[in-house]
Amino acid sequence: MTPSRVMVVAGARPNFMKVAPIIRALDRRSDRLQATLVHTGQHYDAAMSDVFFGDLGLREPEENLGVGSGTHAWQTAQVMMRFEPVLERVRPAWVLVVGDVNSTAACALVSVKLNVRVGHVEAGLRSFDRSMPEEINRLVTDAVSDLLFTPSADADENLRHEGVAEEKIKLVGNVMIDTLLVSLERARARAVHEAIGVPRQGFVYVTLHRPGNVDDGSGLSAIVEALRRIASRVPVVFPVHPRTRQRLQQFGFLDVLETTPSVRLLEPIGYHDSLSLTDAAAVVLTDSGGLQEESAFLRVPCLTLRPNTERPITISHGSNRLTTVERMEDDVRAALARSRDRENTPVPPLWDGHAAERIVETLLDVTDHRE
Repeated sequence: MTPSRVMVVAGARPNFMKVAPIIRALDRRSDRLQATLVHTGQHYDAAMSDVFFGDLGLREPEENLGVGSGTHAWQTAQVMMRFEPVLERVRPAWVLVVGDVNSTAACALVSVKLNVRVGHVEAGLRSFDRSMPEEINRLVTDAVSDLLFTPSADADENLRHEGVAEEKIKLVGNVMIDTLLVSLERARARAVHEAIGVPRQGFVYVTLHRPGNVDDGSGLSAIVEALRRIASRVPVVFPVHPRTRQRLQQFGFLDVLETTPSVRLLEPIGYHDSLSLTDAAAVVLTDSGGLQEESAFLRVPCLTLRPNTERPITISHGSNRLTTVERMEDDVRAALARSRDRENTPVPPLWDGHAAERIVETLLDVTDHRE
């Protein structure tokens, strides 16, 4: 029997950690399913993309659309126009899209209009904030997908409330944790905190890149001042996203942070280095969805500098808390105290390293019944 082809789409940095275990799980069942990896090129900088392929052991993609940066409309349109002829040529049985970036929604729309079945990995997550482009991508992708692979029970409930048929909802767990567990030993061996001279569980690991935090000069100024005050109490380690560095330079704050004692500004780092810092940190301060999940699994107190999160299970089961610039210092102080009792924090169900296997088994089962 000829294997059914499954096209797996990755576009931006957060996608790579999600597709890596799926590709591995598909390759283990290559007698039944044949994987094709598509990289849309939404993240095209080597520091933001290629390093993740190396870190995760991902093979070179069979298809690279080379889209690059642009406005949301331009980027989405380019992905759709470049993905359509690839899809028409390959004609897979399934397209798997992951996460909530522009590539996710764009490739899902193209697929469904060409009558190719779509599976959405990390479906059902909701921030309930439609001002976030990612929320629109999540809603659109879930609305057109044939299978909705959810990471947690709250995502299932969100989909049920939106009227999604029960047979489409598949609770499989979190593929990010699949990658984390495979990578943790190597990440710990890198001991990045030692290389930059900060003690284990004795620093705050910071990542910030969302427009709501970095695009407004006055808001960014308040964040910078809060980080400086935090650094007077505990070292701050801050790999600076290219977008954030551009804004810090634009508003004149980069020199301020560079000359602040106990603030270590780093260039963008790969997945294993980031995981190493998350694992070793006393507290994580972020606006990243992935770090919310990773810190929850590692039981590292996390403060999310956003008014909402599409990952509420990291709050109800983990040590994540939403914070604001005004509360940030007090929240860091409280999180440092919580850090001493981290071992008692529960991990969400099915975050066990086998989510990708469940996805592939579901695809096999559904494909057998339909074909």
